[in-house]
Amino acid sequence: MSDPTESTPEFPFLIPELHDLPLVRSREVGGITVHAVEAGLQRLDGGAMFGVVPRPLWEKRITPDDRHRIPLALRCLLVEAPEALILVDTGVGNKEEEKFRDIYGIQNSGDPTRLEDGIRAVGFEPAEIDLVVLTHLHFDHAGGATRARDDGEIVPAFPEARYVIQEKELEFAGRQNERIRASYLPRNFQAVTDANLWELVEGETELTRGVRLIPTPGHTPHHQSVLVESDGETACYLADVCPTTAHVPLPWIMGYDLEPLVTLESKRTLWTRARNESWLLIFEHDPWIPWGRLDKDARRVT
Repeated sequence: MSDPTESTPEFPFLIPELHDLPLVRSREVGGITVHAVEAGLQRLDGGAMFGVVPRPLWEKRITPDDRHRIPLALRCLLVEAPEALILVDTGVGNKEEEKFRDIYGIQNSGDPTRLEDGIRAVGFEPAEIDLVVLTHLHFDHAGGATRARDDGEIVPAFPEARYVIQEKELEFAGRQNERIRASYLPRNFQAVTDANLWELVEGETELTRGVRLIPTPGHTPHHQSVLVESDGETACYLADVCPTTAHVPLPWIMGYDLEPLVTLESKRTLWTRARNESWLLIFEHDPWIPWGRLDKDARRVT
C-alpha cells in the first residue's frame, strides 16, 4: 500500500458558500485570455474524493459537512482563443430533480444556470460559443452540455457550437454497466448525438491555434485535459486527473477513479512537464483556488 502521509498538505479552510465565490476570475496566458467561470458548487463524500488517504489527513485540508461531504467547485473555463471561443466543461446543468440535487449538494441556480450567467458576465452570449470541450462525460462535467426547456424537452445547451470529446470516451459512456451508469447519464449527451454536434477526436489533438487536448487517463479510461499555449506560456486545465489542490501529491487520488494506478502515472507525467515548463495549473473542483503553479517538490501549488 502506498503511504499518502509522505506529502500531506495541511492548511484547512472554512467551508465556502456560493455567494463567497466570485462569478468569474480572468487572466492572460501569453496572448490568450482565459476566464475561470464558477458554475456552482456540489458536495461529494470526502472519503470517496480521497480514496486510500485516511480521513484524519484529508480533513485537515478540506472540512466535511455533517453528511461527510466536502465542498467542490464546478469551475468551467472560457478561452478566448485566436480563432474560436471555447468553453471547457459545463457543470451540472438544469435537468436534475430535487432529490438528486440534495444528495450531491448542488447549488447552481441561474439563467438557466450559473454557468450561462458567468459567460454573460465576461461579455459573451452562450450562443457565441464555438466549441464546447468535454474532458469526460460524468454528470458534473457534461451536465450543462444539454438543458431542459420549459416544455421538458432536452436540447443542446449550446446549439451553435461543436462538442469535442475523445471518441472512445463517448463509446465508453454508452456501455452503462453497473459501475459507471450513476455518473454517465444519457440525458446529458444524447441530445448532442441526436443533433449531430459531436466533433470526435482521438489522442492528443491540436484543437485550434493555442489550444491542445491531451489524454490524461485514469479517472476514466479516456479522460482528457486541455492545454492553452501562447507566447511561451502554458496553462493546463486538469479536470479530474487532479480535481483540487489537495490532490497534488501523487498518491492523493480519488476513490472514484476507475484506474487509480493509471491516474498516478498521468499525474507523474504532467507534474514533470509542469515543473520544467512552469505551467499554470487550473483546478476544476478546488472550492477556493482556481489556479497556481507547482512548488519545487510538486507537493502543493503557489
